[in-house]
Amino acid sequence: MNNFKQLGLSTPLLEVLESMGFTQPTPIQEKSIPHLLQSEGTDFIGLAQTGTGKTAAFGLPLIDLVDANSKATQALIMAPTRELGQQTAKQIVEFSSKYKSINVEVVYGGAAITNQIKALKKPTQIVVATPGRLLDLIRRRAISLKDVRYVVLDEADEMLNMGFKEDIDDILSNIQVEHSTWLFSATMPPEIKKITKKYMTDPFEVSVNTEQKTNIDITHQYVVTRSDDKVAALRRFLDLNADMKGIMFCRTKRETQQITDDLSNLGYDVEALHGDLSQAQRDAAMKRFKSRNMPLLVATDVAARGLDVNDLTHVFHHKLPDQIEAYTHRSGRTGRAGKKGISICFINSREGRKISEIEKTLKVTFEKVEVPAGKDLKAAKIESWTKKILKMPTDEKTAAIIEELKAELEELTKEDLLNKLLTEELKSLKKNDTSNLNVQESRSKSATVGSDGPQRFFINIGKNDGLSKTDLLQFIVDISGTKRSLVGDIALLDKHSFFDIDGSVAKGFESKFEGLELESGHPIRVNFEGNRNQERGRGGRKPRGKGGFGGNRNRSGGGGRGRSDRNRGGGSSRPRRRD
Repeated sequence: MNNFKQLGLSTPLLEVLESMGFTQPTPIQEKSIPHLLQSEGTDFIGLAQTGTGKTAAFGLPLIDLVDANSKATQALIMAPTRELGQQTAKQIVEFSSKYKSINVEVVYGGAAITNQIKALKKPTQIVVATPGRLLDLIRRRAISLKDVRYVVLDEADEMLNMGFKEDIDDILSNIQVEHSTWLFSATMPPEIKKITKKYMTDPFEVSVNTEQKTNIDITHQYVVTRSDDKVAALRRFLDLNADMKGIMFCRTKRETQQITDDLSNLGYDVEALHGDLSQAQRDAAMKRFKSRNMPLLVATDVAARGLDVNDLTHVFHHKLPDQIEAYTHRSGRTGRAGKKGISICFINSREGRKISEIEKTLKVTFEKVEVPAGKDLKAAKIESWTKKILKMPTDEKTAAIIEELKAELEELTKEDLLNKLLTEELKSLKKNDTSNLNVQESRSKSATVGSDGPQRFFINIGKNDGLSKTDLLQFIVDISGTKRSLVGDIALLDKHSFFDIDGSVAKGFESKFEGLELESGHPIRVNFEGNRNQERGRGGRKPRGKGGFGGNRNRSGGGGRGRSDRNRGGGSSRPRRRD
C-alpha cells in the first residue's frame, strides 16, 4: 500500500493526515489499521519496535470507532509513563481535530488528582492513563467503565518492566462489559503472554521487524575511562561537537541531578529529567530542551520513556544498563527518520565483556573511540568559532560605532584583533583538564574486583521474594556489616537484583553471603557482576516467587503479614545459615 487512503480510514481523518504531511503508512500501521477497523469486537496483538508509529496504528482506528455523539468513556489507553501518555494524548487530539465532539483526557500521577477528576466529569470518549493513576480513579469511582469498548495496552513490556503488572490485572478485572483488548509491545516476554491468555480471546497478531533489535542508522561506540573521569570525558565530547543535541542516560535520580549540577556549574547549558522533579519542572525542562539550542538532557531511563525529541545526534550512557533491552531503548532515541546518530557508552576497564555481550545479543559492532585530546578540542573550537563568525549577520547601524572605535583600535592590526578575540574564545578550554582520560580495557572472561569506584554485584533474590529496595538494602547491610552509605544504585528485578558496593570494601564481599539461604530452602547467591555469567547454574533453585524473603505481599493484609512486617524482616522465608 502506498498511502493511507487504502487502509479504510474516514475522509476527515485522511484530510487531517494529509495536512500533517503523513502520506505513507509505516509497516505496523499498514498491517494493523485495516484489521482494527474491520474486526470490531476481536482482540489484537501488535509487535513492533519503539519509534515505528504504533500510536497512529491504534489511535486512528479508535477515532473512527468511538461514537462521538455519546458522552461515555469508550476507550482506555494505558501507557507506562506520564510523558508517553501526554505524547499519545497529544497525537490523538491532533488526529481528531475534525471531530469536534471527541474529547481526549490524559491522567497520570504527579499531578493534582482533583483537577483530573473534574476534567473527567466532562464528556470524554478516550482516556489515556498511567496504570497507577487510572486504578486510583477507578477506586474513587471518578471514571465509569460500563461503556468501555476498547482497551489499549501501549508499550506493554515496559509497563511490566516498571512493575505495573498488579495494577494492570486490577484494571482489566474491573472491566466487566464486553470489549476489545489491543496490546502493543516491542517484545513478548512470558509475563505478556500470561496477560494475553488471561484477558484476550484468540487475538489476531501482527509482527513487524521484531528481529531488528537496533537501528541500522546508529553508530555504536564506547570509551574506556575511570569512573571518576566520566563527567570530564563527557565535557570533552560536548566541546568537540558544537552542534550536538543529545541525551545522557543515568541509572539513578541522584546521579542524574549531580551530573547536571556539575555541568551547569561549569557553564554548560544542560537540563535534568528524573522522578524527583515535579510535573511542572519536568514540562519546563523538556520545553527548554526542545526549544533552545541546548546540547544535552541528563535523564533516568524511567523519566525518558516516551520522550519525543526530534533530531537527536547523540545518546550517552553514563553507565551501561543492567538489561540489554534497556540499551536498545536508550540508543533508539537517535538515528530516527533516516538520520544518522551516535550512541556512546562510558565504561571502566573491566566492562569490555559487557560490550561483547551487547554485540553478540543485538548483532551490532561497537567501535572503540578515544576521549578527545586537548589538541582536538582546540582545533574543533577554532573551527566552530570561525564558522560562527562567517555566519554572523551584520547591522548597518553599527557603522557609526565602528567609526568612533577606529581611533582607539587603529594601532591594532587585523591579526592582533583576531589574536585577542581567539584567545578569549579559547579560555574555556583552559578550564578543561587536558590530561589523558583514556585507560586500557580488559575483555577477559573472568573480571576481578578492583578499587576503581563502585563495583557492581548480582544477587539471586528480587521482587518475587517479596522485596522492596529498602528491604534489600537493609539485608545487604545486616549480612555484610557494610555501611549503608557504601551501598548504592539498587536495581530490583523480579527474580534477581543488582547493586553497587564501594570499591574500598568490595574485595571478598560475596563471601559474606556464603552458606546463607531462605527458610524455604532457597540458597542466596551473591556474585561480582564480572563473574556472574560463569556462576550461573550453581547454588540450587531459583526464587519461588511467593512466600517472600521478607513476608507476604498480600495487599489486602489477609492471609499473611503486611508491608510493615516485611520491612522488619518478618515472614516465612527469613535468611538462615546452612549447617
